[in-house]
Amino acid sequence: MKYRKFGKIGDEVSLLGFGTMRLPTHNGNPKDIDLEKTTKLIRYAIDHGVNYVDTAWPYHGGMSEKAVGKALPGGYREKVHLATRLPSRLVNGPDDFDKLLDKQLENLGTERIDYYLIHTLNRKWWPKLKEAGLFDFIKRAKESGKVGYVGFSFHDTIDIFKDIVDGWDWDFCQIQLNFMDEEYQAGVEGLKYAAAKGLGVVIMEPLKGGKIVKPNPRAEKIWAKADVVRTPSEWAFRWIADFPEVSVVLSGMGELEEVVENILTMSDAEPGKLSRKEHEIIGEVRDMYRKYIKIQCTACGYCMPCPYGVRIPRSLELYNDMFMFDTPKEANRVYWGFFTEENRASNCRKCGLCETKCPQDLKIMDLLELVDEKMREIKE
Repeated sequence: MKYRKFGKIGDEVSLLGFGTMRLPTHNGNPKDIDLEKTTKLIRYAIDHGVNYVDTAWPYHGGMSEKAVGKALPGGYREKVHLATRLPSRLVNGPDDFDKLLDKQLENLGTERIDYYLIHTLNRKWWPKLKEAGLFDFIKRAKESGKVGYVGFSFHDTIDIFKDIVDGWDWDFCQIQLNFMDEEYQAGVEGLKYAAAKGLGVVIMEPLKGGKIVKPNPRAEKIWAKADVVRTPSEWAFRWIADFPEVSVVLSGMGELEEVVENILTMSDAEPGKLSRKEHEIIGEVRDMYRKYIKIQCTACGYCMPCPYGVRIPRSLELYNDMFMFDTPKEANRVYWGFFTEENRASNCRKCGLCETKCPQDLKIMDLLELVDEKMREIKE
């Protein structure tokens, strides 16, 4: 296993981190985690060099932290840097910070969370949490010893990301990055910006939710041009590991085969190891997927917030993903399972405010209608 310095913190962290958003379950019920299998997977990973374990309050319907807590006794807790997140959405006032942290310590069966992230910071939650007393809480949490280092996870545009990085003396951050999302949210620019400030940078969604590693004959023809044979997931991980600014790459692993493959990949991945030809091949795969984009939305977020609650960029992204990665079932599951009625494209009231802000001059109202029609067609 390769290890890297975790920014200015200085800890040696494994390049591969164990993410716990996609643990094995019984009968597909996300809340019914297979604890025996989960424990075996996590312990196998730790025994083979993984020393970063990441979880969060909402994962698996609130059960992920508890599952991790049950997997780490027997000396395993002492072998890892344990990370979880403050559930930002549940903070309504100053007292909530400490109550939530104490409950998370209980869930995890530990007296200290090594790396504590403020979850899903964006243009909405950043000012609200500051007003609620976020910075005072961070100081209390560190001084009490309940938390070692504090960072944040991020989902918004690069300008907001830089504001947040510069808005507090953070220890680390977590961003989404994969070879399809170089300029999405924080992107490569955000990675380099945070690292230049001394922050350790954790990468989430390296496989774009599994979309870029699904069997795809078009992609397989391009991968076959390489001088070495690699799986799609190995290509994706190596692309990220090629950045020296990356500290940890999280992978949500639910099968032993995935753990074994990822450990092998991250035992041989180093910055600058990919050749120019290999980067060109990855770029060709990226360009191939992008040919199937139907809506030229860049997810800049200027159209937000919608006064009626519609998740505009995410709705358009789901529609594009269906065609790019041939994932209609996944898009359908997210749209009907994770969007509230208010969030769905059908709640567009055609006020037109979004269209006045769109730098791409998209006919957003018509596009949202198209998205909803397609999702209803798939549902039926």
